[in-house]
Amino acid sequence: MWLARQFLSSVVQRSQYAGQSGLFHRPRHGCLPKLEPRYLQCTSCWQSRVPVAGFETLNASITSTSEPCDEANRSLDACYTSQQKKTILQMLNNASPSELAGVKLLRGRKSVNIVEYRTKNGPFKTLESVVNVPLLKHKSAVTVFNSILNPVKRERNVRIQLAKFIRPEVDRSWLEEANAIVSIVCGTNKIAWAHVDREMMVLDWQELECPHFLKGTYLASAYLNDVSAVLKVLPSANFYIIEKSSISVQNTALFPIMAHMRTVEAMLFSLLEPRNLAQDSNIPPKVLNMMRTAVGRHFELMVGDSRTSGARAVRKLMSDSVTKELPRINFPPNLLMKYRNAFQMNSKSEGEELCNALLQAVAFYELLSKSSA
Repeated sequence: MWLARQFLSSVVQRSQYAGQSGLFHRPRHGCLPKLEPRYLQCTSCWQSRVPVAGFETLNASITSTSEPCDEANRSLDACYTSQQKKTILQMLNNASPSELAGVKLLRGRKSVNIVEYRTKNGPFKTLESVVNVPLLKHKSAVTVFNSILNPVKRERNVRIQLAKFIRPEVDRSWLEEANAIVSIVCGTNKIAWAHVDREMMVLDWQELECPHFLKGTYLASAYLNDVSAVLKVLPSANFYIIEKSSISVQNTALFPIMAHMRTVEAMLFSLLEPRNLAQDSNIPPKVLNMMRTAVGRHFELMVGDSRTSGARAVRKLMSDSVTKELPRINFPPNLLMKYRNAFQMNSKSEGEELCNALLQAVAFYELLSKSSA
């Protein structure tokens, strides 16, 4: 055995001297590793030769069959089976922007680009054509395809913290004891509200034009008159839920809109909450903010950081209230008749504040029940 160890040592030294490592070595030319056997001589008879497996060559063979399509010059269609290609193309051609956003790397603008591309050019027929979509290249396309074929199931935490959608923080028991709320949404020229009780019945749902909003030079007195006119017809409730806009301060183009929203919001808070809450912490606040993005996520209206129209969701709620035994929300006949032809997709932004006020009320009650589950 001592002679065998000496022989092995000499072989290793000669291989290293020749620029090779181990008992096996890769050929200098060619793209695939070849098995070049070496032998140990038997110390008993000095004639038999025992072949030794080349571990480094075997390792090289294994690593060479790793993730497919690592090479940028390899066709994407050649990397997947016909069934896999069918699954990927079906997802890319039929999924909505919100569904595409659930795929790895497709959050934000990429999912919108896919929908715009297939709308303009027709459905994807090959995987290779996907790289023509802006922001999608070969490497990112492979990641997207693999994510579609092997989706990661994420466990969602059913219990939701109130602070994630309601501000300021308030004790849950106060909200649970409320008999009714008024959901308020401010627009650029109107204010809409939805009065909904604990039994998920719409008691009142309307909007009021505000003629002085964003007209000419800002006058605080003119804004106050418009907001006060709304408060005169606003129904009473345990809580008033005001939509908190998600417009960023850094977006200078929308700064006038943001300033307008914040001004109306501050007036509503001041006029609807005349009490000094700092003097008595046992009194719950009557006016609360609800995050616009929280409502958007609840109804799957978010595409990246932007929120799409809620008209379709509202039309479905109205339809379900008639056709389903246990709808999410109930409408009185007079409101169904009043808005039966409203919220059409071709009437851009018409009735958007009304939609948002209703969706906010529904989301409030449903998220509240989840947070206490």
